[in-house]
Amino acid sequence: EAGTAICIDDVAGGPSESVFQPAFAPDGVLHFVSDRNGWWNLYRSAPGGDTALCAMDAEFGLPQWVFGMSTWGFAADGRIVAACVADGVWRLGLVEDGGFVPFEMPYDDIFGVRVCGDVVLFVGASAVIPPSLVRLDLAGGALQVLKSSSRVPVDVGYLSTPEPIAYPTSNGATAHAFYYPPRNADFRAPEGARPPLIVRGHGGPTAASSSALSLAIQFWTSRGFAVLDVNYRGSTGFGRPYREALYGQWGVADVDDVVAGAEALVARGLVDPERLAIRGGSAGGYTTLAALTFRDCFSAGASQYGIGDLMALAGDTHKFESRYLDRLVGSLPDSEALYRERSPINFTDGLDCPVIFLQ
Repeated sequence: EAGTAICIDDVAGGPSESVFQPAFAPDGVLHFVSDRNGWWNLYRSAPGGDTALCAMDAEFGLPQWVFGMSTWGFAADGRIVAACVADGVWRLGLVEDGGFVPFEMPYDDIFGVRVCGDVVLFVGASAVIPPSLVRLDLAGGALQVLKSSSRVPVDVGYLSTPEPIAYPTSNGATAHAFYYPPRNADFRAPEGARPPLIVRGHGGPTAASSSALSLAIQFWTSRGFAVLDVNYRGSTGFGRPYREALYGQWGVADVDDVVAGAEALVARGLVDPERLAIRGGSAGGYTTLAALTFRDCFSAGASQYGIGDLMALAGDTHKFESRYLDRLVGSLPDSEALYRERSPINFTDGLDCPVIFLQ
C-alpha cells in the first residue's frame, strides 16, 4: 500500500560472495549455497549466524548463465539430496550429520537435480553412459532411466575412460584436465609409439569440461589420438580462487594451462611432442587462437566460432555479458591497449601452422 515501508535485510551475498539456489525447508528455514569459504557449500540461515551443513572442498553450485538451475532439494522427510563436484567429478548423495554421503550409482556427471517427496529426478551421465533422464526412488534406492539422449550403441571396447589429472602451470599454480588415452578394441599401436594429442578448451570461459560420454571425443580416441580436455584457471568446480585466477588474465592464464597440459603429457611419455594439436569453440576458440598465435607448442589447430578480436567482442556482445570482460581483461577505455595486445587478429604473422576456422 502507499506509504508502507518495507525493510529488507541482506542475508547473504555480495561482491566477494556468490549465492546459488536459495530455498526454504519444510520447517520454513532458509537454506542456500554460498562460496564464502572459497567453495560453493550448503548453508542453513539462522539469526545468530549461518550454519555450514557440510563444509568441504567441493562445489554445490554452478555459474548462473540461465534460470532454473538446481543442484539440491528437500526430500519428504526433510533430508537434503544434493549433487556436488570435486576434481571435475560429480556425485549425488545425502547431506546429513555434517557430511555428504554419496549414493552408489554409475553416474559421475550430474545436472538438473529435482526432488519431489521420495523421488529424485536428474540428468546423469558417465564416460560410457550418454546423458540420460534418471529417476531415483529414495525409499528403495531403485534407479530408472526414463530417457536417454542417444540411441547409438557403442561397444565399451571402443570407449576411452577419462582420467582426472592435475599438473603444474605458470606462477606456481595447478591446472586440471581430463586425459583420454587412445582406445580401440581392434587395434594396438606399434611398440614404443606415442600417440598424437588433441587439447580441448571449453567455452565460457567460466564453464567446465564434462566427463560425460562425448562421441566427439571418442571419435578421435578410437582412431589413435589422445585427448586432453582442460579445465583451465577460471573454470567452475574447483573453488572461488580458481575461478578468480582468470580475472585480468584471460588470454594468458588459460593459454598457459593448455600449453602446460600438453607439455605435462609429453614429459610423462604419453604423447608425441611433434604431433600436438589444439581446438576449441567460442571462448575455447579464443584460447586456441591465442595459443597458436602467441606460443610455439602446437602443430595444428581448429577454431570453432572462436574470438579473434577482444575489442569487437566487448563492443558487440549481448546485454547479459556486456561487462563480462571488465574482470577477465580490464575496463575500457583504460585497458584498450591490453585488449589489442591479447587479440590474435592483430598478430596473424605469429601463426606458423595449419589452422581451420569454422565460424
